[in-house]
Amino acid sequence: MVRISRRILFGLAAGGAMAGFGRRAEAEDLLPHEKELHEAAKREGEITWYTGQMQAEPSEAVGRAFAARYPGVKVNVVRSSSQVTFQRLAQDMRAGVSQCDVFSSTDYSHASYLKREGRLMQYRPQNAAKLIPVAREAADPDGLFQITYLGLYLMARNNNAVTEADAPKGWKDLLDPKWRGKIAVGHPGYSGAITSWCLMMQKMYGWDYFKQLERNNPLIGRSSGDPVTALNAGERSIGAAIPSATTLLSISRGNPITLIYPTDGTLMVPSPTGALAKAPHPNAAKLFMEFVTSPAYHQATREFFGESLRPEVPPPPGAQPLDKILMITPTPEEVESGGQEVKELWRDTFGV
Repeated sequence: MVRISRRILFGLAAGGAMAGFGRRAEAEDLLPHEKELHEAAKREGEITWYTGQMQAEPSEAVGRAFAARYPGVKVNVVRSSSQVTFQRLAQDMRAGVSQCDVFSSTDYSHASYLKREGRLMQYRPQNAAKLIPVAREAADPDGLFQITYLGLYLMARNNNAVTEADAPKGWKDLLDPKWRGKIAVGHPGYSGAITSWCLMMQKMYGWDYFKQLERNNPLIGRSSGDPVTALNAGERSIGAAIPSATTLLSISRGNPITLIYPTDGTLMVPSPTGALAKAPHPNAAKLFMEFVTSPAYHQATREFFGESLRPEVPPPPGAQPLDKILMITPTPEEVESGGQEVKELWRDTFGV
């Protein structure tokens, strides 16, 4: 288990240092290296992006922002949960088909596997040099993938069903029998973030944690964002291991939800993006890697409450300052070595 140091937290919090950045990133001139790649990418005309990092709406918005910044290159967005996205890419590879140009996941082990198999393009974006320290430090040292998304996963309550006084305070509170039939959660077989959450709960409390959780009959979706839909509909009153960005977006649209930062740690998931070695549109893939490490990308994702990894772009509204949150995260080695085991244990425990 990794507990995030204050040095790293201050690096994360630096995203708010220049809150006047606004929309300037969308209008700024392209840098020389971007101009050169843009000319080459226009001859290719498009890029296909397999992504499991964000929900469909912000993913499509990223595609539009890229096309607006680099006219003449469109983005084909193929969005699903991270595990399903990786399965699709694996099927392509087994069939000898090259459709994907850039792959994004919330599961660090996906990028590690692709690196070992020689499936990733060695390309270090110049724009990545100005990402905040935690993103730079977690990137592949050989330049095969970058950290482009920082997911925070916590709890939330439906305000109409659960008061602040009655709400769970930490992860173990979800085991209280009073929450039977009231919890919604994603599935590690589909979501890389839920895989990381399972690893952390197992590390902290043992697998018996999930055996007790099963007795509370949680509603199990696929994506980590599915419980937000259940909370909006009043179908369940507590969301577990849900993304802060998706939840804050829902709150901004008037839904009666409140975030809960667990006293025993909010899960932080550094999420990788890499261009494929056999990308059918290699110049567009490189240009997209420049984009997802640029201020323009983080300004686009901020509109959907994504955490900023650029110091010029302020943090999303409504979120707690990162240096005020106790954060936990599994190491990349723990994700890779233990991810498959927790998926199998989950199926044995929950029957799905």
